[in-house]
Amino acid sequence: MARKTKNEKKVEAVKEQPPSTVVVPEPGDIVDVHLRIKEGDKERIQIFRGTVIAIRGRGAGKTFTVRRVSRGIGIERIFPVNAPVIAKIDIRRKSKVRRAKLYYLREKTGREATLKELKPGEQSRPEPVAQ
Repeated sequence: MARKTKNEKKVEAVKEQPPSTVVVPEPGDIVDVHLRIKEGDKERIQIFRGTVIAIRGRGAGKTFTVRRVSRGIGIERIFPVNAPVIAKIDIRRKSKVRRAKLYYLREKTGREATLKELKPGEQSRPEPVAQ
């Protein structure tokens, strides 16, 4: 019996999940990412709430970056969309943004860092006009 590498184990974990059951957030969304945390033989859910500042990749390797400020220190976590540790993703609020990467929020603090809330029926980024 041959040993499996880490990469083969990850590929199997992704294949076991039903396809596209996870909601993929957009940049500017404020999300709650419910993570499965395993401590010894116990398992619990921990919530990471923050703003999606970037999405990169596609398919099984797609990832999104979530940023939050905790006690004055900015914390960013990169989550694979198909990670088995993600129990669910709740989109709490959609924001109006005009770009795909919101890295400029790293320099902003307080009210400067807040994004305008998207009204119902409104699109986050306008569709490109065909010429």
